Amino acid sequence: MSEVVTYEVVDGVAWVRLNRPEYRNAQNSAMTYALDAAFTRAVDDAEVKVIVLAGNGDHFSAGHDIGTPGRDVDVEFERKAVMWWTHVDREGADLRFARESEVYLGMCRRWREIPKPVIAMVHGACIAGGLMLAWSCDFIVASEDAFFSDPVVRMGIPGVEYFAHPWVTNPRAAKELLFTGDRFGAVRAHELGMVNHVVPREELEDFVSAMAQRIAAMPQFGLALTKRAVNQAEDLMGMRSGMDSVFGLHHVAHAHNAEVSTDSLGGLDAKSMAAQNKAAADGS
Repeated sequence: MSEVVTYEVVDGVAWVRLNRPEYRNAQNSAMTYALDAAFTRAVDDAEVKVIVLAGNGDHFSAGHDIGTPGRDVDVEFERKAVMWWTHVDREGADLRFARESEVYLGMCRRWREIPKPVIAMVHGACIAGGLMLAWSCDFIVASEDAFFSDPVVRMGIPGVEYFAHPWVTNPRAAKELLFTGDRFGAVRAHELGMVNHVVPREELEDFVSAMAQRIAAMPQFGLALTKRAVNQAEDLMGMRSGMDSVFGLHHVAHAHNAEVSTDSLGGLDAKSMAAQNKAAADGS
């Protein structure tokens, strides 16, 4: 089986790429822990000045893995990003809360605090859990064909675990995106302030590489302190405490689904979610 995350350093830039293209880079546990290891490797390497997060294949990421043959919610991995006890052998809400505290909310928060600049290079789909990955980066450069959505309200769940929506867009836009579950393109994302630049697909990597090189010329410690300063300002605007409050609502929704439906996802899997999203996009 090929590596689920690839890692390459070129001219002081670490290129970290999601590598499950056959599943539109859906994030299973193997990928999430491999991402954490890749980011740790880049932080520990003094030669790396900037990190780029990208996806191999046609899409950045279709989100969390909720239905591929490689979905592995009950498989243990080397756990270096310990936010909660392991979910393995737990049951019910204990399993869900432990897993999502570690793999979803916890890891994205860790990655947001990486002391080196991180650029998300987004093309194709960036959906639900894909948004979480992009939002944990310092900024986003998207190709013209990129599209975004958080459709998990279809499951009765108030958005993904890393609930940054009101901060990366604005409260009214966040409500529209969540209430409808609609896809929105790169230009709309740029208008909302979520995306920094939109470029043609064929120019995307060159554009990101050139930006990374400009950033790499800045003093490393100065960049780290500046990143910390902006993140602290964002948290003073309520981002971290807001996420904590919504994480509780998120798990109320899971528990409700488990009581009244067939499972904590409201009976929806990857195939049925994709069908509902397509029907909404087609206006049917």
